[in-house]
Amino acid sequence: QVQLVESGGGSVQAGGSLKLSCAVFGSTYMAYCMGWFRQAPGQDRERVAAIARDGSTSYADSVKGRFTISKDNAKNTLYLQMNSLKPEDTAMYYCGAERYCSGPYKYWGQGTQVTVSS
Repeated sequence: QVQLVESGGGSVQAGGSLKLSCAVFGSTYMAYCMGWFRQAPGQDRERVAAIARDGSTSYADSVKGRFTISKDNAKNTLYLQMNSLKPEDTAMYYCGAERYCSGPYKYWGQGTQVTVSS
């Protein structure tokens, strides 16, 4: 069983930065692909970044060059550094875990809200 707990969301102005964290409990996350997802009101959940078990990363086109996914193995924690934030980045952000990045993702956190004002 895997438990995920996100933190670090908040409200920022456009151009600002936030760093999200996702603490993993109950299992070593090195056995899983870890992803960051977001969902805005009325929209489908989309994956914005993922880091595979081998450390390779992937990003949605909309965040490439602005967001960076990373993990701290010693702390069993996943991060998402978000720079140059735009109002369209406003959403609830979730971390997810699954054995393979292709999903479907089985484990989810409760989400953390990110609001970017213009």
